[in-house]
Amino acid sequence: MKIAYFDCFSGISGDMVLGALLDSGLSLASLNAEIAKLGLKDVTIASEATSRHAIAATHAQVRVGGVAVTATEEHHLQLPSEETAGDKHHEHHEHHEHHEHHEHHEHHEHAHGHHRLNDILERIASSDLDSRVKEQSIRIFERLGAAESEVHGAEPDEVHLHEVGALDALVDVVGAVAGLQLLGIDEIHASPLRFGTGFTRCAHGRYPVPVPGVLALCRGVPTEQTDIRAELVTPTGAAIITTLAQSFGSPPPFRQQAVGYGAGSRDLEAIPNLVRLRIGESDQASEKMTLIEANIDDMNPEVYGYLFDRLLEQGAREVYATPVFMKKGRPGNVLSVLADAATFDLLATTILQETTTIGLRYYSVERRVLEREVRSVETPFGEVRVKFSYLDGHRRAAPEYEDCARLAKKHQIPLLSVYEAARAAVSEE
Repeated sequence: MKIAYFDCFSGISGDMVLGALLDSGLSLASLNAEIAKLGLKDVTIASEATSRHAIAATHAQVRVGGVAVTATEEHHLQLPSEETAGDKHHEHHEHHEHHEHHEHHEHHEHAHGHHRLNDILERIASSDLDSRVKEQSIRIFERLGAAESEVHGAEPDEVHLHEVGALDALVDVVGAVAGLQLLGIDEIHASPLRFGTGFTRCAHGRYPVPVPGVLALCRGVPTEQTDIRAELVTPTGAAIITTLAQSFGSPPPFRQQAVGYGAGSRDLEAIPNLVRLRIGESDQASEKMTLIEANIDDMNPEVYGYLFDRLLEQGAREVYATPVFMKKGRPGNVLSVLADAATFDLLATTILQETTTIGLRYYSVERRVLEREVRSVETPFGEVRVKFSYLDGHRRAAPEYEDCARLAKKHQIPLLSVYEAARAAVSEE
């Protein structure tokens, strides 16, 4: 199992994530090939070698029409009524406290439009990207939009992005997800996030650091407040890491293979302005999770199937119900949902919305899983995905039920015949 651990001692931003991926061995050409699948005109990622406090690092930049996107053009989500004010800020204000960039230049020629969040989601969904990259990228933007709409008291579909900011955020998010997949990362973990202090400007005016959207995204995530006067954690950085990371804390045990440093544009005096990415292998992974439970004894049983599907779609690791006897001898169920830090709040809200329970409990747990991978094998009936797990040099193989069931129906044969064919194909490897 390949593990990525983000050490966010100086916060995190979208360009820092891209820089760390490139610095740890990701091919820039391969990354730009993924970005090209979005169908964006003249939008690419560029990189350069740099250093922060004498630590060698890679600085990544999103370029539109060959010109790097600067802090004044990077995304801060806004509402329709603030579009004009947003343009004014983008053109005129200084942004000395911003974490990622501090250079200024004239606007790109297409910096005067805005994109709704749904426009971005549609572009990702209709692209040629891998389905998993699409799914994770969309989830990041949905959480980003939900956080901003919560802060501003608006609906998610009312949230806008300035056009150049939208391109920058889109490339940062998709580049991070696609880059991690290109590196073959199975699990992502991170350190607690460190916040700066002071104020920063965006389309809404002068905001305290960390900005409200970042705080909304980091609900339930371990954080540390510092007295460094800079925006250490940006909204894009927060959305990426809180959506993808399975735990926040000390790194899990693994055999380190590569280290990469991604640089922000500012050279901070107090600390090196870097995010450190450590990549390695582990036969077993210990994950810190949260187990959510709710007692239910008055709900239509038909709801459970819908509820399970929705919770799993939202990122639940496990969902199950245990029959119990409750007060007055009434039969009921204990609903159990295993969540990571990034999905806890969403899953807890869904349970309260979709069930008849009036409360839930939750507590921290750890789970250990084997190294695993999913690979397809060819059978006489068609291709079947097989989940392989490994322990102490021994391999186990389990054909995926959905593939076997689909082929059994297609060929009008017993389900067990497809299972046996898949196992035989594995044995012949």
